[in-house]
Amino acid sequence: MAGILDLLNSDLGKQIISGVSGSTGNDTSKTSSVLTMALPVLMKAMERNASTPEGAAGLMGALSNKHDGSILNNLGGLFDGGVDESVKQDGAGILNHILGSKQQGVEQVIGQKSGLDAGSVANILKVAAPILMGVLGKQKQEQSVSNSGDLTGLLGGLLGGSNNNTEQNFLEQILDSDGDGSVVDDVAGMLLGGNKSQSGGGIGGMLGGLFGK
Repeated sequence: MAGILDLLNSDLGKQIISGVSGSTGNDTSKTSSVLTMALPVLMKAMERNASTPEGAAGLMGALSNKHDGSILNNLGGLFDGGVDESVKQDGAGILNHILGSKQQGVEQVIGQKSGLDAGSVANILKVAAPILMGVLGKQKQEQSVSNSGDLTGLLGGLLGGSNNNTEQNFLEQILDSDGDGSVVDDVAGMLLGGNKSQSGGGIGGMLGGLFGK
């Protein structure tokens, strides 16, 4: 199965990046950078949420109903004239559900790495989140996912490009902060090379592979 980062390099991915960039008023390359960083984090958070019966049931329900992949059928219409406010509200709800108390910290860290302010990152993710859910919904249908085990497998497969230990550690650390706001300091230190305990380039070197920077 192609990973989520492979999607961004596809024709569909380029259309998504261009559309999100235009609808949020952000530079295309910076939008691409934000999505390349954010999508694996969102996927990892969903994978963790789906590890509980309640979380799996909630995600299965969302992918079976509202987020069944139909949003991908008319991306031109979605982006034409600006993304509808209801889509952004849906995206905000998805982000809050997936990231919870980590959302603001994640947005700030990605903003620091991409050169955008956290508000711009938040706007990009609000538009991208329903599209990501649509991608998952379409994959769910194509792979006939019908139980939590299959769902976890689907998410793990889409995270396929992020399966080495260093990358997994990064995704875990950005989500496993204790929620007191220090996620920004802790993860920004890793992202921006401020953590001297990392050897051999550490997480910063890894990001070149994971985030294409």
